[in-house]
Amino acid sequence: MVQGSWPTYGLALREVRCSSIVHILDTNMNLTAESHRIPLSDGNSIPLLGLGTYGDPRTTPKGTARDCVKLAIDVGYRHFDGALVYFNEHEVGQAIREKIADGTVRREDIFYCGKLWNTFHPPELVRPALERTLKALKLDYVDLYIIELPMAFKPGNAFYPKDQDGNYIYHHTDLCATWEALEACKDAGLVKSLGVSNFNRRQLELLLNKPGLKHKPVSNQVECHPYFTQPKLLEYCRQHDIVIVGYCPIGSSRDASWVNLKCPPLLDDEVLVSIGKKYNKSSAQVALRFNIQRGVVVIPKSFNPERIKHNFQIFDFSLTEEEMKAIEALNKNIRFVELLMWSDHPEYPFHDEY
Repeated sequence: MVQGSWPTYGLALREVRCSSIVHILDTNMNLTAESHRIPLSDGNSIPLLGLGTYGDPRTTPKGTARDCVKLAIDVGYRHFDGALVYFNEHEVGQAIREKIADGTVRREDIFYCGKLWNTFHPPELVRPALERTLKALKLDYVDLYIIELPMAFKPGNAFYPKDQDGNYIYHHTDLCATWEALEACKDAGLVKSLGVSNFNRRQLELLLNKPGLKHKPVSNQVECHPYFTQPKLLEYCRQHDIVIVGYCPIGSSRDASWVNLKCPPLLDDEVLVSIGKKYNKSSAQVALRFNIQRGVVVIPKSFNPERIKHNFQIFDFSLTEEEMKAIEALNKNIRFVELLMWSDHPEYPFHDEY
């Protein structure tokens, strides 16, 4: 694709203004199964489609993540989204290393995103946390390392620390101090790019306006799908050269312990289903295409081999401007993932409008 350009949704050649630079691109020509990276502000690039690797460690059989990542690489995926708290980075790393060893890919073809968990926010804990991820993966560096949530928890061995009454134990949050420790990790070569996740505008501004900022966040991973299109946050991030990475891009499981069940099932939506019929595609494929066509990276999670293949088949059709507008109009401004159990944290990000 055109280096430095954002995909947008017209069919014709059009001008795209991003950070006061004008680029010309043709949406239909520049995204292929083999080539769908977009540039990051630090000179690196990120594939627009990735595989989310979260699986409930209590119910996911051992080896599942390894097998699914190997399959995904064979299908064509090059972007994998993981985290220390998924408890399976050793499997993801094994899959990547095996596919490098058999010649399918080179390390530089793979884009791995890891995450700094809430209990590792104090600056002296940041590099050790990243090194735990690298040790599990058995890789020398990760491509992107992000602050998973802007809310610090009490440091220690427990990832979800609670007091005797069952309440979560929070910790003083200093996002700028945490960020400086991440910048040192980048300077040390342990990570190529730095980003954040679930940050609202105020929290992003805190970092962007930090005196002596060395490395800007290149991405913000947030919930993003046709029922929660994030128009204001997306526009703010575009203005500051921050790529939005969308989780739950085809909705979410219906697990009442962490999912807002007031949000109707996305994939049953009549507009998505009917657009899909036109292209012989599913509502899931239409929802994924919608986001990549507006420059939003998508990381659908699946450990189902058929769905992994299915979700990758979004580069052989393109939505019209009218269809993009019809899907945008589905926005209900409702989150699937509200994280209400932490809504009393001083840095809970979802009280703000965006």
